[in-house]
Amino acid sequence: MFELKVTNHFAGAHQLKMVSKKCENLHGHNWKIEVRIAGKGLNDAGVVMDFGIIKQLVSEIMNTLDHKFLNELEYFQDGNPSSENITKYIADALQEKITEPDIRVASVTAWESDDACATYFPE
Repeated sequence: MFELKVTNHFAGAHQLKMVSKKCENLHGHNWKIEVRIAGKGLNDAGVVMDFGIIKQLVSEIMNTLDHKFLNELEYFQDGNPSSENITKYIADALQEKITEPDIRVASVTAWESDDACATYFPE
């Protein structure tokens, strides 16, 4: 099994409900996103997937989040735009964009600060 990792960033605001009083206030973060892609084999070029393609796909997803009030996005209408839910959103959106059948999203980590992050491992 091979694993590739790329990072990206986005800035966004959210307002969490029923977490802690401080987080219920409108506030924002500069999220650092780490995406890991896994594949068992290598293609004819000797790579799991071209890093440029992965970066482009992740960038397209970051554009849906960057400088947005995340609570207003359709995906988060039924739940908090928490770091946990953000990682799932990114993982699901990225997996839909990957066309190679033997490549999967292994994990997505969202750092909301230098010392706090959430990671999602798709089944």
